[in-house]
Amino acid sequence: MSELLKSIDARTKLAGTNKLEILLFFLGLDQRTGRRETYGINVFKVREVMRTPTITAAPEMPPSVEGMVSLRGALVPVIDLAKYAGINTDGPRDIMIVTEYNGHTQGFLVEAVDTILRLDWSKMRVPPEMLTAQTGGLVTAVTELEDGRLVMMMDVEKVLSETTAIDNEVMFRGVVPLARQDATVYYCDDSSVARKQIERTLEVMGAKGVGSVNGARLWEEMEKIAAYASSLNQPVNKFINLVLTDIEMPEMDGYILTKKIKSDPRFKDIPVIMHSSLSGMSNQKLGLSVGVDEYVPKFEPQRLSETLANRLGIADGPETAA
Repeated sequence: MSELLKSIDARTKLAGTNKLEILLFFLGLDQRTGRRETYGINVFKVREVMRTPTITAAPEMPPSVEGMVSLRGALVPVIDLAKYAGINTDGPRDIMIVTEYNGHTQGFLVEAVDTILRLDWSKMRVPPEMLTAQTGGLVTAVTELEDGRLVMMMDVEKVLSETTAIDNEVMFRGVVPLARQDATVYYCDDSSVARKQIERTLEVMGAKGVGSVNGARLWEEMEKIAAYASSLNQPVNKFINLVLTDIEMPEMDGYILTKKIKSDPRFKDIPVIMHSSLSGMSNQKLGLSVGVDEYVPKFEPQRLSETLANRLGIADGPETAA
């Protein structure tokens, strides 16, 4: 299985071309539907695929967290994705996908892995509302393979949020309000968890937020605002003070969105902040190469607020806000 992941470093060259590679996997036969669905995860987030080592149960864990394993001296939580997703299956799940992103490492138990598929983000679609409701927002994008199978991209950030304490309200206590109260931030992220965190951060800061589920939708909104500003003979940055974008998104990723913004004279004075769980140096360097003004890791509201404050105006003092 290590052969699947041999050339991950080379795959960083895909970033910025609106392409991605996803590892396809299965969670088992769903006893309720009689179907074995195909799921996907971005290869950038996968560290290795392995046979599941001995799991040590730990007290007071969420129901889908099976326990911990030791990987090269580090304790890693192991999450049963089928159990987390509410899939009733009796099959074994003795394969573990080890994921690493934004400083967190965790193992995902799956029935089997299939292959690595290269495709264009434009082929990934926002899931229909019915699917979003059925999965509780767990699926962020879907695509159809040549053999007719549908692949569902899992929101691993949602899994991380709901099986750890990263979304704890304590995280927002270091966020302070802006001195100015007229700032408007346009942001996009395909993860509902990430959007909620951004919304909460902006709310505490006293800034207005306009959110979208991917780069394509945000670009549409920005073009509408640009047309409106032109009709009033006003600069666009009077209505959009800053853009905050994720990297991985269906239809249009953050790199392509940034290129479009920075190459368009209408938006030349609007700073773009990249906000992603892909926190590797290669991703940060590529973000800077396409014109990103700064890069901020996800799940760090205080650091995000500090970056936004530096771009939007000085924060209003040292006192904390809950």
